[in-house]
Formats: sequence, structure tokens, C-alpha cells
Amino acid sequence: MASLFWKTFGGLSAAYYFRHFFFGLMFPVLTYFGLRDNLYPPPLLPTSALVAANTLLYPYARFVYESIVQFFLGENVFYVNSGVLLFCKFLTMLLCWFFALFIAPIGLLYLYVVHTRDG
Repeated sequence: MASLFWKTFGGLSAAYYFRHFFFGLMFPVLTYFGLRDNLYPPPLLPTSALVAANTLLYPYARFVYESIVQFFLGENVFYVNSGVLLFCKFLTMLLCWFFALFIAPIGLLYLYVVHTRDG
């Protein structure tokens, strides 16, 4: 069981995981401020569980997204307006965080297969 854990959840480098975890923490903050003064707030426990799960799985979802983009774009460099770039980055981060529960298992499966093959 420990081998399964380290081959999947331990598959990303600590620096990569914590960098994306740090950026993923902005979404629980935005969720809190968005729901703080809501007249009909959602149930606290299910909402908190979903936010925590998405935040913990976000680095794996981002890994899947970056792998797909790397496959399609390769080493190409695009010069665009910084405002457009930041908006697109935020949008992709939001989508990866929002769908992390569904995207992250793909990354975890990939990491498991790669680390099992490596021995």
C-alpha cells in the first residue's frame, strides 16, 4: 500500500507540488469571500470537503494540463500581451482547480504507470 502511495501521490517533485499547491490556495480564499455574505450559503461540510479535495488534487490536475500543452505546443514560444497571458493563465488555473477531482486521477494513473515501469 505504501508503494502505491509513493508511486502516485509521491510521483511529483516536492518543489513542483508545493508551487502549484501554493497557487491553488487562492481558490479556497476566493470561494470563502464569494460565499461569505451569501443569503443562502451552501452546506458547510460538503462544500469544505470539495474545496479541500480540489485544492489537494490541483497540482496533479495542473500536471495533466501542462503535459497536454507540452505535447501539442512543444518548445514553441508565443509573444502575447501580458494581460491576455495572465487572464488565460488564471482561467486555466481556475478550470484545473474546479475540475481537479476529475482530472487528477488521470495524472495519478500516469504517475503510477511511469514509476512502476521504472522499477
